[in-house]
Amino acid sequence: MGHAHSHVTPGQRHRGRLVAALAITCTVMVVEVIGAAVTGSLALLSDAGHMLTDAAALAIALTATWLAARPADQRWTFGWQRAEVLAALVNGVVLSVVAVLVFVEGVRRWGGAPEVHAPGMLVFGAVGLVANVVALMLLRGGQKESINVRGAYLEVLGDLIGSVAVIVAAVVIATTGWQRADAVASIAIAVLIAPRAFSLLRSVAKVLLEGTPEDIELTEVRTHLEGVDGVVAVHDLHAWTITSGVPVLTAHVVVDDSVLAPERFCTVLDAMQGCLRGHFDVDHSTFQIEPSSHDDNHEVAAHA
Repeated sequence: MGHAHSHVTPGQRHRGRLVAALAITCTVMVVEVIGAAVTGSLALLSDAGHMLTDAAALAIALTATWLAARPADQRWTFGWQRAEVLAALVNGVVLSVVAVLVFVEGVRRWGGAPEVHAPGMLVFGAVGLVANVVALMLLRGGQKESINVRGAYLEVLGDLIGSVAVIVAAVVIATTGWQRADAVASIAIAVLIAPRAFSLLRSVAKVLLEGTPEDIELTEVRTHLEGVDGVVAVHDLHAWTITSGVPVLTAHVVVDDSVLAPERFCTVLDAMQGCLRGHFDVDHSTFQIEPSSHDDNHEVAAHA
């Protein structure tokens, strides 16, 4: 059996970027709250509220990277690495709740839109846009590697979209006087946030339900392993993800009886582990070796 652990997850490698994004988000959130109070804009207040959830999401993501760095022990054999996935779950739920609340308030405001100070709304929206672009650039690389960072990235992306909606609404109000543009912008923010929340929750669900990672095709894995000299067949094959960048694979491997000789056994085992590392980027694998003369009628037929 092979056990190779990577103690540094992608989320941990991008911790500094999360800290910077959190600082930017908190600063802009305060600015937008002040702006909403000055201008009376619901869109600006909605964006500030979304940034509040972003700040919480980034704080959760940072906490998760700290927990994920804790070493494994006898009770937590994979350590706390899945804390990053749970953080992404919280962020997805928060995004969904914010989308619903903003949508409901936008609809309510449609019936009685208050006076909004468009120039001030435009200025504060522009400040938010610039800050969100900077934060988004910080998180862009990490979101491709870590589901935890991806959750934070989607939060900031939603903020950026919100800032654009605020700016557009301010321009419409300033040029046409149509006050309902503020409510429309709020509803648009909610509608644009919802799909991103769903996408994140779907990714989290796949990890928690131990689905096969997107970049691993089990049929291809089986073909590669069965191509190793001495391997007769592979069955009971499973692959799942502990956290982003940490895939795990297990399999029952039927080998020629001659492979059970000490000098051949290690060679075949090393070849299979090297195959997984080289072709599928899987460092943690566990194989149950079975001689071809072994009766496998007791195996569960439903396994891959």
